[in-house]
Amino acid sequence: MNRQKSIITTKDKKQNILLNHIGNDKNARSRINQFDAWMSSLGLDFLNVDLATYRDYLMSDDRTDSDDKPIPLSASSASSHMSTIRGAYQRLLLDNNLRDYLYEMCGENLPPADKKAFVDENIIRLTNAINSKKSTVKVNHKQDVADSKHLRLNINQVMQLLTQINTASLIGKRDLALISLMIATGLREFEAVNVIVDDLHQTLGGKLALRISKGKGNKQRLVPYGSFSNSLVTVDNWLSASSIINGYVFRSVDRHGNVSPKAMTERAVQNILKKYPVPVVQGNKTTMRKVKPHDLRRTYAKLQYTSGMDLLSIQQNLGHEDSKTTQGYIGAMDADKREPTLTLPLPVSVYQQAESLVLESARCLQCGQKVFSVDNDIPCPHCGVIAWE
Repeated sequence: MNRQKSIITTKDKKQNILLNHIGNDKNARSRINQFDAWMSSLGLDFLNVDLATYRDYLMSDDRTDSDDKPIPLSASSASSHMSTIRGAYQRLLLDNNLRDYLYEMCGENLPPADKKAFVDENIIRLTNAINSKKSTVKVNHKQDVADSKHLRLNINQVMQLLTQINTASLIGKRDLALISLMIATGLREFEAVNVIVDDLHQTLGGKLALRISKGKGNKQRLVPYGSFSNSLVTVDNWLSASSIINGYVFRSVDRHGNVSPKAMTERAVQNILKKYPVPVVQGNKTTMRKVKPHDLRRTYAKLQYTSGMDLLSIQQNLGHEDSKTTQGYIGAMDADKREPTLTLPLPVSVYQQAESLVLESARCLQCGQKVFSVDNDIPCPHCGVIAWE
């Protein structure tokens, strides 16, 4: 009897073979895809399964969403994932094509007895690996999260991030505009790519604000710029250089300098930030660390909190949700209390590129740093002292 041709090919192996043994249930396929992505991130294939480690991962803070926010699963949800994966492997083990695939791995020169031993050994190991008794995991509860887990830039790191961008190029102007606006308003990356020109100059309580039309959960909100309104200078420079007068603000630029009519992707935002690492001190060691989009949201929150903005106002500006009672109290906050009190430390070249901008600058008597558009009653964003020259 001729054997059926193996359906487990090298291409299948790379494209998540377990999906062929799970059916069409949407939730089950999603769980298998998540498992396959995790395995791929560790350089493993479907034959090298470690369900105990995967269950640890599912229930830990290492499992994050697109905003890099920890989303650990509950014990019951993790068990559902384990059940789906075991079911897919059990059906795979009943598929004779798996044995055919393992025989093909042996090559032509191996003796038949050794081939059979190799196949049987792999089948046994795979069967043992998916045994439920092998993946019982003790759950460790974390009271605190170390500072090294997330990146929150101080004002000097913000300056180092922004000033390393070459604004002589069109791409540099776009990158600076994007990063500046995200720091100034705490935007998520998917919110940033959906900002349109009309969103930039809205008002809230008579205060200049950014409108976020496509927030999380399809909720619209307004974020006052306050003293971070100088971020609009970078945006205006980009719009002028790219000849964008309406539609999406942030777009891709090809190697010939052509600007796409479509919004850039969230992945593009992540790749842009990777180009501009910042120095981070950990103990006695300084390392260059890549910045993630959600780090800029954390930076916004920390800078505003340390400068005196109350927690409820920051929560509303970031578009975070809480209980209905808390949302009611947050809704009562007015725009004055939600305005930033710091000044965004932009490169001098930005102001030089803005033809109609009037510069008002001062130098801090304490640290000697020069700051644009200062208020005599606001502390220096570099050292925190009120002492202007």
